[in-house]
Amino acid sequence: MRVAIVTGDARIYYLAAKTLKEYGIPFHSLSPGDEVPLDVEVVLTSEDEYGRINFPVKVVVREGFIDELLMRLNGAGRFRRVYIAIDPGERPGVSVIADNRVLEVHHLQNPREVRTIIELLEKYPDARIKIGHGAKRQRAMMLRALGEALGYDYPVIVVNEQRTTPKVGGLDVSQVQDIVAAINIGLREGRETSIGALLDIGEPTKREIEHIKRRSRELSGNITISSRLAREVALGNLTLEEAIERQRRGLG
Repeated sequence: MRVAIVTGDARIYYLAAKTLKEYGIPFHSLSPGDEVPLDVEVVLTSEDEYGRINFPVKVVVREGFIDELLMRLNGAGRFRRVYIAIDPGERPGVSVIADNRVLEVHHLQNPREVRTIIELLEKYPDARIKIGHGAKRQRAMMLRALGEALGYDYPVIVVNEQRTTPKVGGLDVSQVQDIVAAINIGLREGRETSIGALLDIGEPTKREIEHIKRRSRELSGNITISSRLAREVALGNLTLEEAIERQRRGLG
């Protein structure tokens, strides 16, 4: 039991106990001055008794206190709906949204860095994955990595991410934008599918190939990758940096 109600106020005790039972959270019932068991992580008490209780993590029982308590308990298994939302891109943004509240956010180094997402799924075992529909090649790269870890039949929710990325103070502040976009994706409805189904992205168009080759020149300064390498980038099999390095080594 990770929660203890510590109060001599009958009204506060009734409110706290009733709410905890509704959420299926077991608890200890203690009086002020009682020793708090070692398994307790959060103490619930009244505003009047708050200062007299010697415990590091305390929550005052009042209207809406359950939100703060669930946040203190990290939400694992306590929220009705938890989503791990991903804004795909060169440096994906990730958010954890529980009952329309933001629990935490992350900014990944590259699309293959899915270890953080796996850890979040372990931390929030009832969570479902939402992913934006944009950044097709980076999304494919991330989905392949997730598919290897979770299985290609693993269910995901794809979300239309149009207008999820805001301007931040009139500036293109990518890190903040990626995180805000991930939050917005987590708050939107989407269509359920599987990792494998989303990987069926089809052959890249000539325009996509030329765009990737142009980006290779911009990124490297003087190297234009081959159409074959550009295709592999478009399909999410290589990062643009990897393709440039292969071209540099004459492996194009």
